[in-house]
Amino acid sequence: MVPEKIRNVVLVGHGGSGKTSLAEALLFTAGVTTRAGRVEDGNTVTDFEPEEIERQISLSVALASFTWKGHKVNIIDAPGYAGFLGDARSALRAADLALFVVSGVDGVEVQTEILWEMATEEGIPRAVFINKLDRERSSYARTLSELHEAFGKRIAPVHMPIGTEHDLSGLIRMVSNRAHMYSGGNPMGSPADPPAELAATVQETHTALVESVVETDDELMEKYFEGEEPNREQMVEVIHQGMLESEVFPVLIGSATKLIGIDTLADFIVDFGPNPLEHSAPPLAVGDELAVDPNGPAVAYVFKTISDPYVGRVSLFRVFSGGIKADDELEQAGHGTKLRMHNLFFMQGKEHHDAPEVVMGDIAAVAKLDSVVAGDTLRSHGANAQLARVPFPKPVMSLAVFPKAAQDEEKLSTALARLVDEDPTLAVERRAETKETVLSGLGDTHLDVTVARLARKFGVDVDTAVPTVPYRETITATAEAEGKHKKQSGGRGQYGVAFVRFEPLPRGSGYEFVNGIKGGSIPRQYIPAVDKGIQEGLDRGILAGYPTIDVRATVFDGKYHAVDSDELSFRMAGILAVRAAGTNLRPALLEPIVKATIRVPEEYMGDVIGDLNAKRGRVLGMDSDGRLRVVTAEVPLAEMQRYTIDLRSITGGRGIFELEFDHYQEMPQNEADKIIASAKRAED
Repeated sequence: MVPEKIRNVVLVGHGGSGKTSLAEALLFTAGVTTRAGRVEDGNTVTDFEPEEIERQISLSVALASFTWKGHKVNIIDAPGYAGFLGDARSALRAADLALFVVSGVDGVEVQTEILWEMATEEGIPRAVFINKLDRERSSYARTLSELHEAFGKRIAPVHMPIGTEHDLSGLIRMVSNRAHMYSGGNPMGSPADPPAELAATVQETHTALVESVVETDDELMEKYFEGEEPNREQMVEVIHQGMLESEVFPVLIGSATKLIGIDTLADFIVDFGPNPLEHSAPPLAVGDELAVDPNGPAVAYVFKTISDPYVGRVSLFRVFSGGIKADDELEQAGHGTKLRMHNLFFMQGKEHHDAPEVVMGDIAAVAKLDSVVAGDTLRSHGANAQLARVPFPKPVMSLAVFPKAAQDEEKLSTALARLVDEDPTLAVERRAETKETVLSGLGDTHLDVTVARLARKFGVDVDTAVPTVPYRETITATAEAEGKHKKQSGGRGQYGVAFVRFEPLPRGSGYEFVNGIKGGSIPRQYIPAVDKGIQEGLDRGILAGYPTIDVRATVFDGKYHAVDSDELSFRMAGILAVRAAGTNLRPALLEPIVKATIRVPEEYMGDVIGDLNAKRGRVLGMDSDGRLRVVTAEVPLAEMQRYTIDLRSITGGRGIFELEFDHYQEMPQNEADKIIASAKRAED
């Protein structure tokens, strides 16, 4: 297959818009499958993981392909739920066309707008397929209006429906002014003349399409004003070019489950869609330029890794330059690791088909490259190009995870590392102060699925809990204290005395140690031990056992014994100095404050702000982002640990948010008293 005959299409859109059903319909219409699977029955090609079948939603990217009019069409079915947008973002890098699937019932939803922004950042051509127009309460006109409102005048309808809701029976192709009628479940439409009763609407829509298209071509616009309308070939070429330049976003229609408009969608992908030679290479992290050259050095981008229980790690990649043959030796850019491309194959859902060669522009997979993770570049020896990694959404929710079996502690650590390699939107942190392993992700569903995969893929069952909030302590007054360690038990003893002045520092300053010893009252070699002891004492906390921060400690005097003094003695003196200063420092409890950026439809603004106020939040500002309203606020982390659930409840799943640690702030006394009391009960 030559690159000109390849089409790479990623199906993106809000969860529940019918992307997986559309992939099934395309595969069936092209004759790849003998019947279209159903998400409800758990028998689709691209949703095959147990967690996907159980939840009836796509949780990760899946690949499938079909042949249409002599072209190979690679379909990437990407998840649309907020917790799994990392996979969708990565899949945009591998495709040449982003097909946005929008429900004709629900219209343009939040994740669609977020994904549109991601596609804009990636610079990928876009088109829209309005799905579910056979459903009750569906509306082509309303959905088209929302598309115009959300994405502007470059939205260009190339289809319009014949019939509404359950009476949807066909469509009209605006470029050719021909109807396609469907009946009896046959996915291949029958050409016909447009219904007479729609003549006026058809003419109006056709004229609007022509006018929006000729605006992108000066020569055609001039001829149009002179009364010469572009022919079909000119329209195809101008729309095609407009898509490449993100000047035109065509809109198609149909029903994936009723197999209406699927053949015309496949026609559109082949006739209008960009081929790999027309899509410039992604930005480079290293190197000057990468030409999309079938005969150039091999350069491929790994956009997803999967742990397969039978073949080990599977790396999904897109070739941007050159070609790759089975058993070729490539290198992992940035590492210099040599990799042998054994087990090269194409994927059809969970099925693997051997690939002797992968040409420039094609998408394939390779097994057992254990050092490779998503975002890596594979290249020929001597090539200097390294593609930039895509930016991923940051985690917004965390769980503390504990193995149910104590002997699984090491196994859990290994399994979590493997899952983070598969999914860059996950993060794992071992918090020494709370002795917790904290798993972070994009929401409760994301984390629940990860926990399920821990058990299924790696045999590690875990208990989970809300993580302990990493509070801090600080001091608000200056005080001096003596730390005296004296121990005599026969023979050589232990002796060390340190006088230390503690002073508060501005928030965020951390810890500062000052050696103020003059005259050798503490020998120079023991000063670091005093510093170490003070830090250890501060880490143990004064009020509730949390590390004490933003402190300057000055050791200004001390005593030693020529025989009994040693490093241990002065380390203990430092610890005891912290204890002796204690309440004289007027310690205070600090809580972590996060900056929350929340995007919601306008009708939920009042409820969101009210909820933030109830969480002791401080609203910093409100702004607009397209059809969404953006609230920025500072909120205590303790109040936001389950916010993904709260926001979903408030907005019916139509809100999204990001969290970023901002600073530590002194807690209100009534809230601090609860934490201190809880810490004392734990000690008892």
